[in-house]
Amino acid sequence: MNSLHSRFYLIFFLFLLLVRQVSAQGSSTLEINKAGELIGESGFERLIGDVEMRHQNSLIYCDSAYFYRETNEARLFGNVRIVDQEDPIRTTSSYAEYDGNTKLAKLRDNVVFTNQETTLYTDYLDYDRGLNIAYYYNDGKVVDSVNVLTSEKGRYEVSVERITFEDDVVLVNPDYTMKTNDLVYLTIPKTAETKGLTNLISKEGNTLDAQNGSFYDTQNKQFQFFDGLVETETSRVKAIELFYDENLAYYEGKKDVRVFNKERNVEVFGDVGKYWEERKYSLVYGNALVRKYFEQDTLFMTADSLISQDNELDSAKFLLAFNSVNIVKQDLSGKADSLVYNYNDSSIQLFNDPVMWNQKSQISSDSMTFYIANENLDRVYLKDNAFIITQDTIMNFNQMKGRKMMGYFSEGQISKMDIDGNGESLYFVLEADTASQGVNMTKSATIRLGFKEGAIQRVNYGIKPDGRFIPFQNLDKDNSKLSGFNWRFEEHPDMNTIRRWRTLLEIDPDIKNLFNVPQVEIRMPTDEEIEEELRKRGVIPVKRIFEQ
Repeated sequence: MNSLHSRFYLIFFLFLLLVRQVSAQGSSTLEINKAGELIGESGFERLIGDVEMRHQNSLIYCDSAYFYRETNEARLFGNVRIVDQEDPIRTTSSYAEYDGNTKLAKLRDNVVFTNQETTLYTDYLDYDRGLNIAYYYNDGKVVDSVNVLTSEKGRYEVSVERITFEDDVVLVNPDYTMKTNDLVYLTIPKTAETKGLTNLISKEGNTLDAQNGSFYDTQNKQFQFFDGLVETETSRVKAIELFYDENLAYYEGKKDVRVFNKERNVEVFGDVGKYWEERKYSLVYGNALVRKYFEQDTLFMTADSLISQDNELDSAKFLLAFNSVNIVKQDLSGKADSLVYNYNDSSIQLFNDPVMWNQKSQISSDSMTFYIANENLDRVYLKDNAFIITQDTIMNFNQMKGRKMMGYFSEGQISKMDIDGNGESLYFVLEADTASQGVNMTKSATIRLGFKEGAIQRVNYGIKPDGRFIPFQNLDKDNSKLSGFNWRFEEHPDMNTIRRWRTLLEIDPDIKNLFNVPQVEIRMPTDEEIEEELRKRGVIPVKRIFEQ
């Protein structure tokens, strides 16, 4: 029986102890644990020296305090510390006001808010312990193991480890510095998301800019930019949606993509683009366009898809274009199904029914290769079913055909042409460049023609040429054209073709960049400084008049 009573009293005692503990933790009343000196009555108490108070699961320390018991509030002075005994939250400041009812702590001057590896520094912090959210309003700095972030205003949602920074936000990382005006930072995965204008500079001097926000995985060094632009020493990449993996040096862009190779002066545009910077390998497709810059001219080329490879370690450096290929240059235009531009020798190879136009000349063959030297068209090699048509001063069609041809250009016009194999020529004989006398038709294994201003000036034939002259009055549709003649000038592309294919919007060099905004703080002069300046100007300060 006694044993039964003893067990009952022990269980009852433990129950009361538990209830008391739970009640103390759940109570919103501020409690005084200790103080060196206590002055005052029940309504107001002044605590002096080594003050310790409790509120639920937090201990509050300070040098002295005013305790308003009726309103359940306290004002804390000197070496203020609030330590959460359950969560790793610790705050320190020079002064604080604490409301036990709302669980709101207003900390002022030299505030340090610590949560494990994350520390917030400011002079003006409101910490809502009920919602577990801290706010600062007049400049703050957050430091973790990787980043340092500063801003004018901020909100730290402790429970979800999310910090929102507003106005003059600066993120400093060992690898880069970023500026924006609106940033959300998650301290655990160490990711940052911005809204609006965002500018970044890496330690290597590379720049990453976004007009409509961005996302950063600071640990894995992966970035996403909206209306973004990335610029390095050798390249510039822009897209409406731009992804960049710094570890892989890999870019991927969607919508209005442009990749500029600064070393080659070649810029590629498209709807979707992928670029491997170290390999200098790019893939662009969707109304793709190439713009090759020369000192005095620009070459434009359209295609459905483009592939470029330009690494120093690769023996082959090239640009491939597939489907709907059009070329436009000041002295040259053309079209083909596919194209290869060789960076090493500045050659352009066209395949599958290629046609080129050079002023008054049309050139076609099964395949052709153009060579550019000193930014000008230098020569062209035609293979299989080669056919050249030129117009003279009165719009007659002079024609040449053969198995292979090598043509040479001077100042943008054909200067000579060598035909090798099954050569045939048909050219009109003019009188004073105004009237046609007839046609010379010649067949020869080899033919060499010389031109002046696009017109044939001389012809040299190989061994045993077969030729005849047809007077003008005997010409008809059959004997005035060589077999395979097809004048396709209406197909030749021009700048209107380029503009219809893709509208190019140039990058604004004066677009706003937060790194270009001067960090100027206008300080109001003190009364003493104003008086000193007035004395220098010989003006007696109003203050002195009243003193007299």
